[in-house]
Amino acid sequence: MDQVSWWPPAIGWWLLAAAVLGLLVLLWWGFRNLRAYPPGTWHRDARNQLLALKKLSRQLTPEQSLRELSELLRRIAVTRLGREQAAGLTGEDWLAWLQQQDPASFAWQEKATVLITVPYAPPGYASVSQEQVIKLINAALNWARYDRKARS
Repeated sequence: MDQVSWWPPAIGWWLLAAAVLGLLVLLWWGFRNLRAYPPGTWHRDARNQLLALKKLSRQLTPEQSLRELSELLRRIAVTRLGREQAAGLTGEDWLAWLQQQDPASFAWQEKATVLITVPYAPPGYASVSQEQVIKLINAALNWARYDRKARS
C-alpha cells in the first residue's frame, strides 16, 4: 500500500497560508502607520486633512481647493514653528520657506506660485488645472511626512 504524499498540500492549506500572510502584511502596515503618525498628534491631523482635501478636490473648483490648501499649509507652518516665526511669512518669502523646509526638494517657488495668487484673486482670475492642485496636495503630504521623520 502506497503512502499518501504530503506535497503538494491541499487547497485549504494554501488558502490558510495566504490568509496568514495577508494578515501579517496588514498588521505590519498598521503598526508602521501608527508609528509614523501617532494618534492625537498634529502630524496625523495634518495628514488626514490633506487626504480629505485631496478627495474633496474633485468636487471643488481648483480655486477653492487652493484656498483650502493654502490655509492648511499655513496652519501646519504655525504648528511647526510657532506663530511668531510663521505668521509673518507671505508671498515669495512663504514659498522660499516652504522650499527650504522640504527635504523632498519640491520646487515650491516655481510650481506653487498659484498658492500666493489664486486664493486672494477674484473668481476666474487665474487658470489652474485640477492636476496642478493634486500635485501641490501630494507635495504638501510629503512635506508634512518628512517633518515627522526629522523630529523622531
